[in-house]
Amino acid sequence: MRLGTVAGTSAATAATALAGAAATGPGTESDWYRALRKPGFQPPATVFPVAWTTLYATIAAASARAIDRAEAGERRGCQRALAANLAVNGAWSWVFFRAHRLGAATATAAVLTVSSPDLARRSARADPRAGLALLPYTAWCAFATALSTALWRLNR
Repeated sequence: MRLGTVAGTSAATAATALAGAAATGPGTESDWYRALRKPGFQPPATVFPVAWTTLYATIAAASARAIDRAEAGERRGCQRALAANLAVNGAWSWVFFRAHRLGAATATAAVLTVSSPDLARRSARADPRAGLALLPYTAWCAFATALSTALWRLNR
């Protein structure tokens, strides 16, 4: 992988993580969040930072690999798919934690759940291993949509 590509995908992914952290503040345990009714399948709070750190590292590395190995005509598509996915990813935290809009957060999570397999598919066309590496991210996004939906339904 080229250093410039790795630096670019790492910077974009880190910016997304920082934007999400800025929306949540010093942790997800705000009074508002603690007061929400939670579904039985919600993982402990300690799972989220570990999962997201791992997923963001994977997104950065797999995307860099795919972008570097993509044909010239597909490279822009991979870059756009990554940018769109990260924009939606970062927006979710603002909609959920900052705006407290559970329905809109569920819709945002659903868009992310559609965007993530698209990113994996485009990456797999350029490099099958990069696409495979993104499969846990697509699964996590689907889980996050289910969790967001349950939170919305329980707290209407």
